[in-house]
Amino acid sequence: MPKLNIIDYSARYLLFLSLLSIGLPAKLQAQETVNPADTTTTESESSNPPSKFDSIFSIEGGKKLMLEADQAIDTQQYDLAAKKLQSARQVYNQLSNFYLQLFNSFSGLDNAAAESHRKKALDTSIERDKATYQLALVHRSQNKPELSIPLLVQIVTSQSPISGLGKKAYEQLLEIGFVDAPITPPAQRDTTPPESQQPPTTPPVDSPSATPEIQPAIPNP
Repeated sequence: MPKLNIIDYSARYLLFLSLLSIGLPAKLQAQETVNPADTTTTESESSNPPSKFDSIFSIEGGKKLMLEADQAIDTQQYDLAAKKLQSARQVYNQLSNFYLQLFNSFSGLDNAAAESHRKKALDTSIERDKATYQLALVHRSQNKPELSIPLLVQIVTSQSPISGLGKKAYEQLLEIGFVDAPITPPAQRDTTPPESQQPPTTPPVDSPSATPEIQPAIPNP
């Protein structure tokens, strides 16, 4: 009887091992299916370079807003276009200020970095003025010249009033009627000062009337 018990126990133990061996490969196979995929994803992510700065608060973000504004203008959705242009204008203005601050910080320390920041400050300020001009035109299309005037004056102040975008902005002010003095080309401009502003002729030193006559002071208007 003891011998039978030993045999019976051994048979049960072998049966347990066989059942265990049947279940193990499935578990191992499942692990092999998941782990390589996780490893591959990790390796691919680590091999990729860092993504380029992509945000609405960037030069590319401003260009996207300008493109969306152009599309809205084409479909005469002027309210939407005004919102997009205002956002683009704010983005470019802030970028220009920040790049200018970086330029000032790097000046005298790293000329290459300072020049890069200076160029970006200039480029973004030009894009800001373009967005401002387009916004002024949209307001004119909306019959809101009172909103266009301050924008156009800002462009004239930022740009040259006799060339480029500044000249176009001043011509818009003329059309609105806010100003009435047209731009005169330098070749046609009379540079002779008025008689009241011409310097007095100083008599010779040895002349008996060499003492100049004292003129009353003209108060500033």
